[in-house]
Amino acid sequence: MNTLSSTAILAGRVLLALIFIMAGVSKLGDISGTMAYTASGGLPGVFALPAIALEVLGGLAILVGWQTRITALLFAAFCLVAGVLYHYLPAQGAEGMAQMMQMTMFYKNIGLAGGFLILAGAGAGAYALDARQGSRTALA
Repeated sequence: MNTLSSTAILAGRVLLALIFIMAGVSKLGDISGTMAYTASGGLPGVFALPAIALEVLGGLAILVGWQTRITALLFAAFCLVAGVLYHYLPAQGAEGMAQMMQMTMFYKNIGLAGGFLILAGAGAGAYALDARQGSRTALA
């Protein structure tokens, strides 16, 4: 893998990871509110806890490039489910700007899922723990 590809993958990992690490940490400040929001999408509120763990721990794994392929697939699924439950379905009952904003957020989640699928396919790149360990996960 050339230096440009490795650097681009590293930059992509950092940018993707920051979104989720920051979101997960902010949810820790109001766990009951996060659980209520989770329940508003039709899932049990307690599902907020594994979501927070994925955002923080999975975000850190993506950041350092550890178990990247598997973690990226988990994030792709997470983004798709969150997009449908918390943005697409609410947009169906909304009007005007509210609907447009929900659809924008839905497509943002779809785009993030796409980025994670690319990362799952490409791997973590040369600047990652996966490369240092010489590991190629079971998905490689």
